[in-house]
Amino acid sequence: GFVQIPGLFEDGTATAGADLLQRGLNWRIVFTTPDDQPVHYSREELQSQGPERWKATVADVMARARQNRGYFYKTYPMIEAYLRGWDPGHPIHQLTEFVNGPDFLGLGRALTGIAEIVKADAHATLYGPGDFLTRHLDTGEDHERRAAYVLGLTRGWQPDWGGLLLFLDGKQDVSEGYLPRFNVLTVFDVKYLHTVTQVASFAGGG
Repeated sequence: GFVQIPGLFEDGTATAGADLLQRGLNWRIVFTTPDDQPVHYSREELQSQGPERWKATVADVMARARQNRGYFYKTYPMIEAYLRGWDPGHPIHQLTEFVNGPDFLGLGRALTGIAEIVKADAHATLYGPGDFLTRHLDTGEDHERRAAYVLGLTRGWQPDWGGLLLFLDGKQDVSEGYLPRFNVLTVFDVKYLHTVTQVASFAGGG
């Protein structure tokens, strides 16, 4: 129910993808509302709220995080951006097409043995200091998902910096833990409870 594949892309392709995420995306902040619905805002939308309202919003997100609910990190919703025509001509859309093309979907079917896979959801993520994802299952709103995947494009990450992908057993103990790595594809069964630990304030990047 779990597999990692290092060296998924040729080196030049992986490097180009990492550079694209580090320098060339209009990142948005994603978190959940008090009724646990996901929302994301651009930098301009956040600035329009004013500092006091934003401070209250963050405090609310952190209060729910103490109840093991929600998340807070940077995102670029690739499927939504593609369908709505955001950032026309941006190379991120080529990656969106790739993960929903025959090669990548075929790899997913081969890895999982699930011939019915017809789509790969996709959003780019950037976890910086203070960002986190509380424990959850990746089943989807209608339990439509069959497998989860992470395509890692992180260079030189250290375990002390946080941001670790942890899998939890029935006693809430950590059964497996994985460091963010470069050019590694991780695929796992959606039945596995997992979390991404908060990134440390002293982390040397995102």
